[in-house]
Amino acid sequence: MLSRRQARRQALFLLYQWDLSGQPIGSQYAGEIDPWARGVAEQVAERAPELDTRITAASESWTADRLGTVERSALRVALHELRTGDVPAEVAINEAVAFAKRYASDDAARLVNGILGRIQREEAA
Repeated sequence: MLSRRQARRQALFLLYQWDLSGQPIGSQYAGEIDPWARGVAEQVAERAPELDTRITAASESWTADRLGTVERSALRVALHELRTGDVPAEVAINEAVAFAKRYASDDAARLVNGILGRIQREEAA
């Protein structure tokens, strides 16, 4: 069993592969898949259109389909975690920003942070 951080990273990779290929979750992943990571990836994939609508609404100039696959996957996982309350909001947001920065760019991290921050403020209001 993986740590939550490792499992979250694995869920991100599963979603990334799914988003790029359109193949079933895990079909292209080499190695064992953590049950929590698979569950998150499957739940996020099922809700992708709903999550993308929320991402687009919170973005001032980007639609979810114009985002890079890394950014979109990080945002989807974070929104899922914000909705379920599995982790504190700060953890969900910080992890999504860290993923975007590590696997995409500093600009991607700022974009992810801005969108999630806006969503969090709207939900708090």
